[in-house]
Formats: sequence, structure tokens, C-alpha cells
Amino acid sequence: MTGNCNDALRELYEFLDGELTDERKTLIKDHLAGCNPCLEAFDFEAEVRILVSTKCREEAPDALRQRVIDALRDCDPATEPAAEPDA
Repeated sequence: MTGNCNDALRELYEFLDGELTDERKTLIKDHLAGCNPCLEAFDFEAEVRILVSTKCREEAPDALRQRVIDALRDCDPATEPAAEPDA
């Protein structure tokens, strides 16, 4: 693999998530167009994501969802009461 392959594969998830700059996306697309091994890796990861998004659609029970929301709320310093000033 060349340095371009290493760069393309290292940024594959960011590419799939749409988190790269337009310049980086273009460089990765250009590389994928001319590099079959990297294109195969890209296709595999894209297919796995599609499979997971279509097959893994179970929803958490309401009680679990509420526990997570409560736990997140407990961790958020903005929601904690302000300390009482010393008298």
C-alpha cells in the first residue's frame, strides 16, 4: 500500500460520516477511483453500515431510555443547582 492508501484507509470512517473537508473528500474520491483495494475496503464498510442501519432497529425500553436521560441530566453541570453563597 502506498502513503495515499494509508491516508485513504485512515480517513475512511470520517469520509463515510461526511466529516472531511471538501478538499479531503475529493482527494479520497480520486484515490478510490484508481485504487481497487481501497475501493473494496470502502465498499465493504459502506455495506456494513447499510446492513447495521437497516437490521438493527430495536428500540430501547422506555424505562431504560428514561434512566439514560436521567443519568445524562445528572452529569450535566448546567442542570445542577447553584452553590449557596457563604453567609
